[in-house]
Amino acid sequence: MCQLVSKSVAQEQQEQKTETRTAVEHITGFTIVATAVAVLVVLVTAAVYAQDKYSLKSPSGIAFSDFKGYEDWSVVSSARTDEVLKVIVGNPTIINAYKAGIPGNGQPFPEGSMLVKLQWKPKKSAEAPFVVDVPDVFKQAFVMEKDSKRFPKSGGWGYAVFNYEAASDQFTADSKSLSDCGNACHTVVKAKDYIFHPYQKR
Repeated sequence: MCQLVSKSVAQEQQEQKTETRTAVEHITGFTIVATAVAVLVVLVTAAVYAQDKYSLKSPSGIAFSDFKGYEDWSVVSSARTDEVLKVIVGNPTIINAYKAGIPGNGQPFPEGSMLVKLQWKPKKSAEAPFVVDVPDVFKQAFVMEKDSKRFPKSGGWGYAVFNYEAASDQFTADSKSLSDCGNACHTVVKAKDYIFHPYQKR
């Protein structure tokens, strides 16, 4: 009788150990699965919010991808309004044209010429020992490209604006940006092939 009781207690202890081990395995397995799901959610979220700005197109169909690599283009000039600081950069085609004397020699810029105006909200420098405005928040990229077949009504130039929102780190195509909208203000420099900014030789 005593032996039977001992076996029963031993069996009960063994069963408890087995149940405990199974419960721990389940908890461990759940923790691993939950961690994997959390990591997957973070990766998917990052992928969704990692914007490819070059996938954007203006309402008129001008693709931001036409200007891919503008970050490394040469500086043409700079400008300042009351609202924004501007740095104008150009692709190799337009830089070579500038160096050849266009538009000062009366010749038009060649097809494929491109400019990008990078525009920042300015702020007063807190570090400089003199009064100077420096770039603060990036606002937009104003782009121009020469393609006479696509833009015959605007002197061969197409225009678009891509706005930047710092809070979301996202670019958007300006909904009011039409391919020939820049032509209205650029007409005054028609004799210079619609270009305001002369090349600043260094």
